[in-house]
Formats: sequence, structure tokens, C-alpha cells
Amino acid sequence: MGALNWNLDITKHNQRLFMQEQAKTKVKKSKGNATGDLMRFKLLSGDDLCNAPSMRWIVRGVLPAEGLAALYGASGSGKSFLILDIAAALAGGDYEWFGRRVTQCPVTYACLEGEAGMGKRIKAWSLLHKKPVPNSLKFIAQPFDLLSDDVGELAKAVLAGGGASGLMIIDTLNRAAPGADENSSVDMGNLIAAAKELQNLIGGLILLVHHTGKDATKGLRGHSSLYAALDGAIEVTMNNSRREWSVAKSKDDVTGDAHPFKLEIVPVGTDDDGEEITSCVACPVESIDNGFNRILPPKSGNQKIIFEALQDIFNRVDFNQAGGEGVKKIKLDDAIEKTRGRLVCDAKRQTERTQAAISGLVARGLLKFEDDWLWMA
Repeated sequence: MGALNWNLDITKHNQRLFMQEQAKTKVKKSKGNATGDLMRFKLLSGDDLCNAPSMRWIVRGVLPAEGLAALYGASGSGKSFLILDIAAALAGGDYEWFGRRVTQCPVTYACLEGEAGMGKRIKAWSLLHKKPVPNSLKFIAQPFDLLSDDVGELAKAVLAGGGASGLMIIDTLNRAAPGADENSSVDMGNLIAAAKELQNLIGGLILLVHHTGKDATKGLRGHSSLYAALDGAIEVTMNNSRREWSVAKSKDDVTGDAHPFKLEIVPVGTDDDGEEITSCVACPVESIDNGFNRILPPKSGNQKIIFEALQDIFNRVDFNQAGGEGVKKIKLDDAIEKTRGRLVCDAKRQTERTQAAISGLVARGLLKFEDDWLWMA
């Protein structure tokens, strides 16, 4: 047994010597590389880091120039209108957005949800701002799947359209991954990898439009790995009638500041029944309050006819019953009766159409309604 133990000790000793020689060989090889120009790692001083180029932004303090970001909010919060306003500003529509400095860049907007209304939203933005959307803002309306070979084809289309190193908006993430389980770490990991692959191919920033879950206070819907992978995030909220967006995540700036905005209703035409067609534009509340983007009266359709008829009535009659002393107002039923004859439609539908027009005027903020009384806002 003693001889056997001695042999085992010799064997272990030889193994240690062999491993030491291997380690020395690796160090010698690495030293050989270290003396040349092929060194993989570089040590930086504090001064090196302080003098490094600062982070680049396309919206200062909100959206970085490169990487992966998200804009998210509950359904009906106004995020689709807000994202179009961001896109138009970045593509050349303005040099600031909500007071934040903008670095203009090409924008590609993949509209996969609510695409039927995109034309109206674009027209409304153009009418309110009195200029067309910039030519460097391009749209994709065809469906695609990020978890397929579509990523490569999508990149080709963006590059061919001049969208390299710009902003790519995917609205929404859910529609871009049909069949994926957002709560699955595997599926979400694959989605993140696909988005990063797209970013590697086209450069710039990928901005994912996404929903909140049932509990909006918990942020982005789905697996938490998505939020962890983001370089920036904008949260859109609505409490009662107050809408706000805030920076939910930023790697190099302050988060949490709330920016109130309003959806300005803009008429964009009329339908076959003469009813006014409208859409909305996201506007800073401050600019609306200051009269910059004031509420516009209807320019066509039944709302225009009824609004002008009510103006005539209010110029002649003072009921002094609601809205404060000296405010001109009228009972809702009286307003319908006195104005419905102005509409050119089947007599049986005049009351219904007039009521719909008045409801629209109240929703736009042009009329006030309380306790069955109407008056001008």
C-alpha cells in the first residue's frame, strides 16, 4: 500500500507540473500578443472616461441615437398620436419636441395596429401644423413577424428607403410577433434578440410601441426581461382626462418628469352622410393653454352647420340660466328643434343627426353642456 500511495503522489505531482507548464505557455502566448497591435483589452484611466464622447440623443434626455427603446401605455392613452408627433419632429418637422432638443434623422414607421386610421392622423397633423409630414418619414403598412426571416427583408426595405442609422418605430410589438407569448422568458428573449438583430442591420434606434398590463402601474406588459434590455423608455398615462408622458428609463439622464399633452381634434373631411370626419394630434398642454393650438371650429359637415346655427341663436338670445351671469345658453331640446332644419338629409333623421353634431361639438370643447343647458365654451 505504501508503494501505491507513493506512485499516486508522483502522478498528482506530475499532473500539477503539466498544468503549470500549460499555464506558462498560455501566458507567453498572451504576452506575445500584448507586445503587438492585436491587444484585445485596453485599460482606461478616469480622465479617459471623462473625456470620452458624451451620449448621443435624437430627443435630448429622452431617446438615445442608438439601441433599443420603448414607448408604452394603456389602450386609449394617446400613444399612437404621440408617436406620430415624435416621428414627424425627428424626420424634419421641428427642431424641438415638448421643449427637448431634437436631432433630425430618417424615420421608418411600421404601422401594424390602427393602420386604417393612419391616413387620417397624418392629414390631421399636416392641417394643424400647416405643413405636410416630412419626406424623410416613411411608413410600412404590411404585416411582418420578428420571429421569422422577415427581419432581414425588413432591414433591406429600410436601407433601400434611406432609413439607415435613423429611427425605426414598430407599432406595436404585439402585432410584430403574432403567436408569441409575451410572458414567456424564452419568447421575449427571442423578440429582444430579433429587435437587436434588426438594429445591428440598419443602425440607429429601434422604438417599440407596447401596451401596459392589466395593472398599468406595473409598466410594460409581458416578461421583465424586455424592460431590462431597453436603453430608454417613455411611459404614457391617462388619469381621468389628463394625459401625460414621462421618461420611465434613461441610461444617462433624469427620469420621471411628467409632460402633459392633449389630443387636439382636427376635422379632416366628411363622409357620405355629411358627417364630419375627425382625427387627433398630440399637442403640449402649455401651447394649447397659450392659444398656440387653440380649438378650431369645424370647417365642414353637419357640425359646421349646427355650430353656425347655434352661433346665430346665441347672438340673439340670453337665457341667463347656466354658466354664469351674462352667458348665453339654450336648452338642449330647444337647440335641436331650432337647428335641425338646417341639415340637408331625410327629415326622419334630422333630429338624430343634429344631436350627434351637438355631441361632437361638446366633445371638441366648442360647446359646454350641463343640466340640459348648452352654451358656447
